Amino acid sequence: MERNRTMMQFFEWHLQPDHKHWIRLEERAKELKEAGIGAVWIPPVTKGVSSEDNGYGVYDFYDLGEFDQKGAIPTKYGTKEELENAIRACHDAGVFVYIDVVMNHKAGADEKEVFKVVEVDQENREKVISKEPFDIEGWTKFTFPGRKGKYSDFIWTFEHFNGTDYDAKKDRNGVFRIEGENKKWSENVDDEFGNYDFLMFANIDYNHPKIREEMIRWGKWIAETLDCDGFRLDAIKHIDHEFIDQFTKEIQSERGDDFFYVGEFWVPELDDCAKMIEITDGRIHLFDVPLKYNLFNASQEGAKYDLTKIFEGSIVENYPLNAVTFVDNHDTQPGESLESFLADWFKQSAYALILLRKDGYPCVFYGDYYGIGGEKPVDGKKEAIDPLLYSRLHKAYGEQEDYFDHPNTIGWVRRGVKEIERSGCAVVINNSEEGGSKKMYVGEDRAGENWVDFLKSCKETIEIGEDGWAVFPVNAGSVSVWGLPDQDVE
Repeated sequence: MERNRTMMQFFEWHLQPDHKHWIRLEERAKELKEAGIGAVWIPPVTKGVSSEDNGYGVYDFYDLGEFDQKGAIPTKYGTKEELENAIRACHDAGVFVYIDVVMNHKAGADEKEVFKVVEVDQENREKVISKEPFDIEGWTKFTFPGRKGKYSDFIWTFEHFNGTDYDAKKDRNGVFRIEGENKKWSENVDDEFGNYDFLMFANIDYNHPKIREEMIRWGKWIAETLDCDGFRLDAIKHIDHEFIDQFTKEIQSERGDDFFYVGEFWVPELDDCAKMIEITDGRIHLFDVPLKYNLFNASQEGAKYDLTKIFEGSIVENYPLNAVTFVDNHDTQPGESLESFLADWFKQSAYALILLRKDGYPCVFYGDYYGIGGEKPVDGKKEAIDPLLYSRLHKAYGEQEDYFDHPNTIGWVRRGVKEIERSGCAVVINNSEEGGSKKMYVGEDRAGENWVDFLKSCKETIEIGEDGWAVFPVNAGSVSVWGLPDQDVE
């Protein structure tokens, strides 16, 4: 029987730009697998605007740390060879690799060009605020002199973008929509700010047939070159949704149905998430943003939050096969653009909610596990997360029964399966100052078994009654995961 798989986002925003991250991944591949991590989402592998760029200011799609461009041969994370070695080490350890694919924009152009634009209102991109089209000088020509046409001789010019945010001629910022034949914002994007096609830098124009062709060719090239197992698709609420459908379909046609896609579709409304899933015929998974905000709110409100509603409106509750559940990521960590970092007291409980249930594909954040760097460092919670990963790998199997019947104390049972010896568990979560307990049925076949709390929050041993029921305690504002230990206890 295949064991539960867990993904790890193997980076955080403030990693040191020491060009050694791929080496770290290679060195840790086996220990990640042993801890229960079966897949890693790695940061953008393409050359950014500098050797310190996190990869989201993408310069050259075909430079994976191979060419002397933007001040260095390696990317922030290392060289192409080191990347290939890391992926090989992951595969040897039995760990899948999903690479972060940034297709919304390009930055750090090699030359400026003069072209006509109209300026639009930053709060409503459908509203033109300039009286008539005018010329700007924009950084939009990409010739990649360091690569010299290897892998692709495609030269990017202003015709391949539909917007930019800087006029070098007048040294000013704004949102400038590029004018020309068939030039417009894509209509198949999020409608925040009227139209959210434009996000930053030089915005790629997916209405342009040559761009669709080039980007699909690149997608096939990078999947084959790196022999990766899937893509994490960045910022897809800003990218033509029909292109996302076409792109994923085309790559999958060459890489097979098991090639995995998870999209960053940062929209908290379930209906919009549902449309995105349906557009791609369920081919794409989405990070469960609605659940993330539920978890964040629970961490902020304490006992006032009704835990029975923790999954309300979430993707995992409504589209369980398409949900990638998570607690935090590089954008939600302190100081970043979507900051909504969970309060410490609730973090372990939040991870229990994504790791120990039957639905969803959970993702552990590197910053939560190993810690966050930068000017305001945050300690990692490896010791708090490891027993949950252990419980997911060895215990969280079989039929699930929920006991979501109290606003401050909820629980659920996983009955276990015969194929995995001593599997099964009972999870209890509390958000009050009083603590609590939950009477739950784990099965008459468990009668007389002595269960312990794998998180060691509660020290007692619980004996399962003859009728298969037991009362499982939980400390105040805490979580306990009860199960049969690897060795019998008296």
